[in-house]
Amino acid sequence: MSRPKKRSLTLKGHRTSVSLEDAFWAEFRAIAAAQSRPINDLAAEIDAARGPDLGLASAIRLFVLADLQSRAAP
Repeated sequence: MSRPKKRSLTLKGHRTSVSLEDAFWAEFRAIAAAQSRPINDLAAEIDAARGPDLGLASAIRLFVLADLQSRAAP
């Protein structure tokens, strides 16, 4: 287990950071690689789809969880 670490991203030309645990960050990067997409593009898509009451780091965690659950489903 690890504490969240700040990670830098560029969303539509603007620098931002999110605090994510190593496991979530590694899986997020793996998803982007599997989709042959830059991680910043995937983060921008998640950012655009999230609601105003959900932070970007939480939205990324939920995205990773949903991806893992979809692959684990029978």
